[in-house]
Amino acid sequence: MRMPELLRLGDTVAILATSGPCDEKRLSGGIEAVRRMGLRPWVMDSCRQRHGFLAGPDEIRLRDLHAAFASPDVQGIFVARGGYGAARLLTGLDYDLISANPKVFVGYSDVTALHTVFNQRCGFVTYHGPMPVSDFHDGGEPFTLAAFKKMIFAAPNQPYVSRNNFLTNPPGRQLITIIPGRVTGPLVGGNLCLLAASIGTPYEIDTRNRILFLEETGEDPYRIDRMLLQLKQAGKLSQASGIILGDFAPQTMDTLHISISELIVTEKKPTLSGLACGHTSPTLTLPLGQNVLLDATRKQISLLPSLT
Repeated sequence: MRMPELLRLGDTVAILATSGPCDEKRLSGGIEAVRRMGLRPWVMDSCRQRHGFLAGPDEIRLRDLHAAFASPDVQGIFVARGGYGAARLLTGLDYDLISANPKVFVGYSDVTALHTVFNQRCGFVTYHGPMPVSDFHDGGEPFTLAAFKKMIFAAPNQPYVSRNNFLTNPPGRQLITIIPGRVTGPLVGGNLCLLAASIGTPYEIDTRNRILFLEETGEDPYRIDRMLLQLKQAGKLSQASGIILGDFAPQTMDTLHISISELIVTEKKPTLSGLACGHTSPTLTLPLGQNVLLDATRKQISLLPSLT
């Protein structure tokens, strides 16, 4: 798995919309937040398009994505917001172009569909992290902003090395051991709904010998159970080396105890819950595709070196 060259002050980042349309006021706030990070935003057409529930027709969103990966002047790509529509782009992606130009690529929620194919088909690490319109429109929550910058900016004189070696929750947010154990493997996953929807398609997630991260928001417990069951019946839980559960707002682990105990615990994989990541604030930024050490016994997740 290749690491994209991480960002430095003064780099240009493309801001584009792969899914839902952007609110102009929130977009303006997000753009200003990116500038305050020391980056130069290139705001692409899809951010100001609207095609029903989409940020422009598929061809415009694809055009922006390809242009951002192709441009030698762009060092990073920030998806403006989630919503719905990223999966519609998968059949039209130029995988050869994207594979040849790995870049820092950041987003979450609906962007899970793109993370999966960029990891599996294009072979580079991507970042499950906050987005300009969704999370930085008001300047950004301090922990979220600090964790984001530590993950996507290069350490001095080391273009492929982040300054963040551990995935550490914000103060007061404790990790919970569901099943003890210690495993290593590439970190994969994202939004549960998107992962479940991919089953049976050419773009479904590969969890074999990988550590599976799951998060979700706004879903009733029975719907979460249904999606977890789909992953379980497709073999995605049994094939994983370990499991990390992120935020499931507004649900708590107590309300999901049946699903966890009957669908996840029965797999007997090292499992942690309570990672502050997903549709939550504050939130971490996760390097999907990078090797991690999951020590569920000690409640630790640490990043391991990946190939450059």
